[in-house]
This record gives sequence, structure tokens and C-alpha cells, in this order.
Amino acid sequence: MTSTVTVYCSSSNQAPREYFTAAEALGRQLAQNGIGLVFGGGRVGLMGAVADAVLEHGGNVKGIIPRFLEEREVAHYGLSELHVVETMHERKMKLAEWGEAYLVLPGGFGTIDELMEVITWKHLGHHRKPVILLNINGFWNPLLLFFDRIAKEQMITADHGHYYSVCATVEDAVRLLLR
Repeated sequence: MTSTVTVYCSSSNQAPREYFTAAEALGRQLAQNGIGLVFGGGRVGLMGAVADAVLEHGGNVKGIIPRFLEEREVAHYGLSELHVVETMHERKMKLAEWGEAYLVLPGGFGTIDELMEVITWKHLGHHRKPVILLNINGFWNPLLLFFDRIAKEQMITADHGHYYSVCATVEDAVRLLLR
């Protein structure tokens, strides 16, 4: 069983409501199952929704935010722990180190960057942690098709799918974390 999970997701408050609903359900289920949250430290967007739900249900939340984003992403000061770091690289390293698994909800450039980094690191043997894409409403389908294309064109191996799992529901993602 995973005791801490790093969640990567959007900091946008404009994301579709169904993504917020999933983020809140995820936070609730993490707390109910004793899985601590490690995340980017903001109180906005999906990341804030996950963190608030974990806290509301008595769970533990560690946030990591670079100083230059502390105001911009409106740092979440109500966390179990908030770590303010100097650079994005330091943030990304702590996010990668502190979670025993990675769970990726819908997000933008930053989320995609973090996802690609942990998949690449897994491919290179840097870690063996689970990487789970929460594919709400088929959000990740275009990226998964791209992965298939680059495999077909032999840029990556055909068995690339073993680097990550894809789940359509929060319940399925949490089940993977509980294995």
C-alpha cells in the first residue's frame, strides 16, 4: 500500500466542474484510506481542491511551492506542512522524492512537464514508483494516442504502456494505490 502520493494537476480555477468533483473525491478517498498527499502547494485550481478535501477529512498534506509562485499561485498556508523552496527544480525534486506514487489529474503545461519527467525517469530506471493517469472524461486520450504514434514510429518501445496506468475513475486510481 502507498502511504504518500504525489498528485500533479491544474492550478486553474477555470477547469471544468467535473475535474473539480474528481479532485475533491480523490482528496476525500486519500484521507479515508490513510494516504498522505504531496502536491505543489497552491490553494487554487484542482490542486487546492484535492488538498482541501484531504484536510477536510483529516488527512496529511505536504505542499511544496517555489518562492516566486508563493503569491501567484496563492500558497496554501493551512496545510499540514508547507515548504517554500527557491526554484522550480527544487520543487520538482521534492515532489518526485516525497511521494511513493504519482497520480496525474488533468492539467496544463506544468502538469504535462511533471508527467513526462516521471515517465522518463521510470523509463531510465531512476524510480519504480507507480505513475497513474486519472483520465477523467478522456482528458489524456490525445496524449496516449501520441504515445502510440511515437511507439509506431519507433521513437519509444512498443511496450511503453508498462510505465504508467490509466484509470477512468477516482475509485480505480485509489485501488491501485492500495495494492
